[in-house]
Amino acid sequence: MSIAIVTGSSGLIGGATVRLFAEKGFEVIGIDNDMRSYFFGPEASTDWARQKLESEVKNFRHESLDIRDADAVEKLFKAHGSSISVIIHTAAQPSHDWAAKEPFTDFTVNANGTLVLLEMTRKYCPEAVFIFTSTNKVYGDTPNYLPLMETDMRWEINPGHKFYTNGIDESMSIDQTKHSLFGASKVAADVLVQEYGRYFGMKTGVFRGGCLTGPGHSGAQLHGFLAYLMKCVVTRTPYTIFGYRGKQVRDNIHSHDLVNAFYHFFEKPRVAEVYNIGGGRHSNCSMLEAIEISERIAGEKLEYTYSETNRIGDHIWWISDISKFKEHYPNWSLTHDIKSILTQIHDELVERLDLTAQKKQLANA
Repeated sequence: MSIAIVTGSSGLIGGATVRLFAEKGFEVIGIDNDMRSYFFGPEASTDWARQKLESEVKNFRHESLDIRDADAVEKLFKAHGSSISVIIHTAAQPSHDWAAKEPFTDFTVNANGTLVLLEMTRKYCPEAVFIFTSTNKVYGDTPNYLPLMETDMRWEINPGHKFYTNGIDESMSIDQTKHSLFGASKVAADVLVQEYGRYFGMKTGVFRGGCLTGPGHSGAQLHGFLAYLMKCVVTRTPYTIFGYRGKQVRDNIHSHDLVNAFYHFFEKPRVAEVYNIGGGRHSNCSMLEAIEISERIAGEKLEYTYSETNRIGDHIWWISDISKFKEHYPNWSLTHDIKSILTQIHDELVERLDLTAQKKQLANA
């Protein structure tokens, strides 16, 4: 049985990857040490997701390893060698704000950890496909200098601009821009994955994601936009909008659609390829629009405040142009939009937090 190694296997994308590749017949080894709880506190722990995977996915094995620990990672790769067919690297420190608090931790997780995995792949399974979950933050704040217009509910790009129809493509420069320290560490990892492909001829793919989302997300204030927003709505937790009058736009891709893209790449891999990947024009919203949709789905009103200070390196408008990936893999397509994504997040939260029972108790009090 071929082996798929998935880093960050208890996270949103990692967990969805485990399930898909297990369904495809792989023995899946997940690497995860629940650093989300270290980054964002106990409420962001992914331990619940690990337990679900272990109980529900029969050909899955969890390894509590730190991807920065070269000796431990080498031991794993050496034990399985050429049986490893694919490495899907989703583990990361994912927050702008958190990176500034602990730059060494951010950089070593995102950059050094990626280097360890690449080198072990080259050393023990060089024919394996290496898939890396990068980020649109590698472009820094360059998107904020596009010709943007403010409307009642969102910022939008000028209709005459080349990015209007499909969104931002891979031609955008990653130079001369403010990335945030998180963005810089992901740039380092992104370029390393490309270089191992070009220099060593390895089958590496870089997926520069917009907002990656879905019902498996442990949303926290510093990470997981839609999941955290819906959590605040259904639990009646006050929410803060940071800057841009709440009209900042993100495209959002469901974890299933992203992982399905990974599988298409695995089936027909390329060398050192880079893709912008997200919800595109099919699945995007502003903060204000997301609040409105979430309130409608949950039947609750969100209590929120507004801060004029936007997060450093934050984008005013981002919609991914996914044309390049669709051209290379024409059988792949998006299957979820914003409404269906938020509905799934809501339903999963209600089940996991037992909110129906809580509401009944409040009504009878």
